[in-house]
Amino acid sequence: MLLKSLEFKRSDGQQVKVTEIPLLKEDDPHFFMAKLRLEAYLEELYDSRRTKSVYSFREYLKRALKWRDYLAIYQQEELKHNA
Repeated sequence: MLLKSLEFKRSDGQQVKVTEIPLLKEDDPHFFMAKLRLEAYLEELYDSRRTKSVYSFREYLKRALKWRDYLAIYQQEELKHNA
């Protein structure tokens, strides 16, 4: 699974980094749900007054989603014969 990160400046000028964002294909059934959750999370972080500068999207999804949905998004593909 490919993960990406995103950096931006909040309204108060603090640099914020969001890590462990899954890179899903548009035809993936969980793409829309993950995209909406990411937008809501970024909006929440942009307006917040927290002092942390690095946040994990994976940890946010653990709290926000049902466990089976979380596992479906972050499932690891098993490689055959260690390839």
